[in-house]
Amino acid sequence: MKLKWNNLFTLLVVVILSASCQEDLSSTAKKQPAEEKQQSKVEIIESVNTTIDLWHKAAAEANFDAYFNLMTANAVFIGTDATENWQLSDFKSYSKPYFDKGKAWSFNAIDRNVYVSEDLQSVWFDELLDTQMKICRGSGVLKRENKQWKIAHYVLSATIPNDKMKAVIDLKSESDSLWVKQFVINKLNAR
Repeated sequence: MKLKWNNLFTLLVVVILSASCQEDLSSTAKKQPAEEKQQSKVEIIESVNTTIDLWHKAAAEANFDAYFNLMTANAVFIGTDATENWQLSDFKSYSKPYFDKGKAWSFNAIDRNVYVSEDLQSVWFDELLDTQMKICRGSGVLKRENKQWKIAHYVLSATIPNDKMKAVIDLKSESDSLWVKQFVINKLNAR
């Protein structure tokens, strides 16, 4: 008889501990902050648009810190010149004098498309811009860091109407040929 009471007592202890653990797990789940919930696709697109708009605004207002705080620590900026493949630290050094003079650049989005991956973890975009260089195209990738979408990669391109392409090719043909030769020589020398 004593063995049965021990078994019943053990079973009772297991049931009580199990119920206690269940309660702890459910209360922990309820205590998770709202920020940790995954954003919907619509919320992501709104957040990304805000980030890109604030980034362009910071450049237009020559706000160096605000501009670069909206980029990831390993961001890349590709400019319109073939030599402009800027890693973040070099891009900061290049840009600083412009920001310090109070006149960086002004890009106003005319149109933008934002794309979100099915798993809601990747975002990329393209945009048409009204700039001091006239119509340009920007495209990029954003990454979520510390609950904020930041620019990880941006490419700025000058747009050329198809019927003007021959004139542009003629204009840059010689300088592009020289640049390609120098680029190849530099690559060979780097080996």
